[in-house]
Amino acid sequence: MESFDIKDLLVRDDIMAKAKELADLISTSEEVEIYRKAEKQIAGHAEIQQLIASIKKKQKEIVAFETTFKNKAMAEKIENEIDELQDRLDSYPIVGQFRQSQTDLNYLLQLIISVIRDTLSEKINLDSDGSIGLSSNGSCSD
Repeated sequence: MESFDIKDLLVRDDIMAKAKELADLISTSEEVEIYRKAEKQIAGHAEIQQLIASIKKKQKEIVAFETTFKNKAMAEKIENEIDELQDRLDSYPIVGQFRQSQTDLNYLLQLIISVIRDTLSEKINLDSDGSIGLSSNGSCSD
């Protein structure tokens, strides 16, 4: 049986066009609009941006203390500082809204993937790992 590397497979133009159409529809969904609005508010909020920058800096410090300096106690101290910064960050309602919008958008994408997978499963025999199964006579099933 001839096999192909995934990068060598060509996708039909009509399938790609429908995929792009679906992406356009998703990009105009309410979930994406809410996500964009929350992201914009967070990006424009100086205090939130400072907290995010501090958390990122402390995360780098943890890596240094764990790997370079082998100082577990200091890494734990910094982890506690990150927890405090994270609590302050989480106290902003817009951060909660942003996280919820990420969750909602992720759910939408997972739902779409499930619908596509389930619809295909009805049309062809797909194994649980997503590979195409063969019927007992060795050919693809209908």
